[in-house]
Amino acid sequence: MFKINENFLELQDSYLFSTIAKKVAEFQKNNPDKKIIKLGIGDVTRPIAPAVVQAMSKAVMEMGKPETFRGYGPEQGYDFLRNKIAEFDYKNRGINIEPDEIFVSDGAKCDCGNIGDILGNDNIVAITDPVYPVYLDTNVMAGRSGKYNSEKNIYENIIYIPATADNNFVPELPKKVPDMIYLCFPNNPTGTTLTKPELKKWVDYAKENKSLILFDSAYEAFISDEDVPHSIYEIDGAKDVAIEFRSFSKTAGFTGVRCAYAVVPKNLKGYTKDGKEVYLHGLWNRRHGTKFNGVSYPVQRAAEAVYSKEGQKQIKENIKYYMNNAKIIKEGLEKAGFTVYGGTNAPYIWLKVPEGLTSWEFFDKLLNEANVVGTPGVGFGPSGEGYFRLTAFGTKENTEEAIERIKNIV
Repeated sequence: MFKINENFLELQDSYLFSTIAKKVAEFQKNNPDKKIIKLGIGDVTRPIAPAVVQAMSKAVMEMGKPETFRGYGPEQGYDFLRNKIAEFDYKNRGINIEPDEIFVSDGAKCDCGNIGDILGNDNIVAITDPVYPVYLDTNVMAGRSGKYNSEKNIYENIIYIPATADNNFVPELPKKVPDMIYLCFPNNPTGTTLTKPELKKWVDYAKENKSLILFDSAYEAFISDEDVPHSIYEIDGAKDVAIEFRSFSKTAGFTGVRCAYAVVPKNLKGYTKDGKEVYLHGLWNRRHGTKFNGVSYPVQRAAEAVYSKEGQKQIKENIKYYMNNAKIIKEGLEKAGFTVYGGTNAPYIWLKVPEGLTSWEFFDKLLNEANVVGTPGVGFGPSGEGYFRLTAFGTKENTEEAIERIKNIV
């Protein structure tokens, strides 16, 4: 008889956002007359920038002509896009990342999970807590987590690094040394950031202990403070210890279009069990070419247009729109008496729930009394209990209405 991957049995309940969707669907079914405002899932609402749509449309028309039709493209991404990424996202910031160190994909979520294919299953994993669920769940699937402790809401082999109001959302270097360290800044879900000196501590720690940093920089376009790094490679030595993930989903509204990339520096080394050094770039290139056929040509042309003069102007207008929503949420909730974090360098607002309520109880209260959907903090890890996440990706009108509704129930 065939066997299943029993690591999947260690996963707890269903995926966080699937659980939320089921709750919302059930409420809507029982209350069809209610208008629900969703500020839970980080999905965008603004249309894709006109310059990007125009480039995609032109590329689609090319696909319909014999002389410009394209079949399989390079799995790693077309040169025209990789060159633009290297120039605009890195060289313009004084960072030397070569185009062939960039691997175009269909999503940072996929990359964050797939990177585990080239890493040993006996590696010790560290995650900040609270954290984006994919980092944890994909390592559970791979067998790195160990057994689940229901009383503590943790996995036995995972190192949890609290990032809460108690330490100003700056995670401390773990005493037990991990092999793999997941960092996401600007942070999802808390909306908080690290300064360059704070991030340098992590790079130095990884170099000292031969650890690998998996750095999710999907929200770097929302940074406004000058002392907040947009890339981990702004830190000296980071190319020796870090892989960086980025996405066009929030930056350019590609949540439904799907395009992202990972940076795997050529000098980044891993180790075999007997201590032999191996370059990760070649391993990821092999994995990428074996399991992925590349992002479609029209989508990559659309991503290329993000870096055009008009594209940059238009996506920055959308980012400004979302960050204005964040300001509306932050200031509105503060006036209502909530303690609020984030919302300055990221499109997420992290708030303390009222005394006496758990994160899920507050979720139910918002849904039932205000018909507003957010995300319970405990869904992001044990240190998320007592907190709640709202996103700034709704329309301005719905955002303003949602805050007024929340004010009326507290």
